[in-house]
Amino acid sequence: MSSAETTPSGKKILLAEPRGYCAGVDRAVETVEKALEKHGAPVYVRKEIVHNRHVVETLMNRGAIFVDETDEVPEGALVVFSAHGVSPAVHDSAADRNLRTIDATCPLVTKVHQEAKRFARDDYDILLIGHEGHEEVEGTAGEAPDHVQLVDGPDSVDRVTVRDESKVIWLSQTTLSVDETMQTVSRLREKFPLLNDPPSDDICYATQNRQVAVKAMAPQCELVIVVGSQNSSNSVRLVEVALQAGANASYLVDYARDIDLAWLEGVQTVGITSGASVPEVLVRGVMDLLQEHGFDGVESVTTAQETLTFALPRELRPARTK
Repeated sequence: MSSAETTPSGKKILLAEPRGYCAGVDRAVETVEKALEKHGAPVYVRKEIVHNRHVVETLMNRGAIFVDETDEVPEGALVVFSAHGVSPAVHDSAADRNLRTIDATCPLVTKVHQEAKRFARDDYDILLIGHEGHEEVEGTAGEAPDHVQLVDGPDSVDRVTVRDESKVIWLSQTTLSVDETMQTVSRLREKFPLLNDPPSDDICYATQNRQVAVKAMAPQCELVIVVGSQNSSNSVRLVEVALQAGANASYLVDYARDIDLAWLEGVQTVGITSGASVPEVLVRGVMDLLQEHGFDGVESVTTAQETLTFALPRELRPARTK
């Protein structure tokens, strides 16, 4: 933990590191930006490219058109698939409409898709831990609908049935709470002692890192503000993690203007973090507001350094020079 000098007011901000954009989000947002540069507006995007209101509105202003399904895209037009991934049925639908596609699925989500296909081929029952209705879950389940059952938290374990208890594996949505996921796995293992683990960790490195940073910071905070959107699974989880780790209160906000100043009453230390789809400009806005209200000491709580980057989809990579 590195610290700056605390000011006479005693009020300070703890700033979680890492926070904000992960490699998959960075790649997805840049994919839409580069597609607009290369092809011009409009570029259609199936679902929100990432779950952040500010990012989506910014891209809309540049000429991106967000749709729910491929049948809303004009025949032959260009469509980008979001970072959360899509099922084979969506690819088929796009092909039927002669759409040009660019797939911005996060490579870590693609890894889970490949695991689902592999274990379905081997005729396993696949228990997919995740939130019902989330786009990532729908995409992964769509890879092997006859083999995948959704397990939405520990309380849903009692309803799970399998064909052969020796051929069962769990996979997970990449943006879950690590702790809650392992609670669900523990309950599943009580019911199915031969349950297999994924070949490698499914929960995204960035999701884990942000949760670890919040756990380190929260016990020192009366209040933790998480910058992120309500439909961002990993951002919602950060609020839960902050409360479980000892913060007196924690709230999710899209913008500084969403902060209720009553939250600051009697508070000396505010923690700030942001979900993996949140640009840093929004965090700066929150810091500016807090500093206007006397929180002018800033300390960083650093638990990891992130250096991972992902290449753009091949359709947008610069041509190689001979």
